[in-house]
Amino acid sequence: MRTRNTVTAILMFVLVLSFTIGGTLAWLTDTTEPVTNTFTYGDINITLAETTEVYKMVPGNSISKVPSVTVESGSEACWLFVKVEESANFKDFMTYTIASDWTQLAGVNGVYYREVNAVTEDTKFDVLANNQVQVSDTVTKEALTALTEATYPTLTFTAYAVQRDNIETAEQAWEIANPQPADPSQNPGA
Repeated sequence: MRTRNTVTAILMFVLVLSFTIGGTLAWLTDTTEPVTNTFTYGDINITLAETTEVYKMVPGNSISKVPSVTVESGSEACWLFVKVEESANFKDFMTYTIASDWTQLAGVNGVYYREVNAVTEDTKFDVLANNQVQVSDTVTKEALTALTEATYPTLTFTAYAVQRDNIETAEQAWEIANPQPADPSQNPGA
């Protein structure tokens, strides 16, 4: 029985020793504060300001015109375009010059562009040089009085903006801003 008591005593000693050592062991641990990543969206907002009144043409006179495009505060970097459309008879009566900081888009008549960095405040870009159009000094009274409401010369402006990130050229940006409708002749099932 002595062996049995010895074995029991040894087992009890090992058990007590295990609890004592196990109870005094500490694991080194650490925890960080959570970090939350929030993904919002970028945006581009533009406005086009232009007076829409009827102007009187007098041969040789300059007429004040101030079309401007504003890239609004908080907008991302963008390709900024302005499309200038003339009535069929516009050049018979008037001329204008685009402001020097716009570039003619290759292969597209009447479309001009510029690269704009991200803005933190509204940023305005004038479209016309000296903010004016000129009436030709060769226009005659007869040509002017022959005009009707349907044939008065007109000049129309439209502005477009496309993100600059991930778009390498103005031509690519213009295709995005002004997609051409599909040619139905290329799709026999249409």
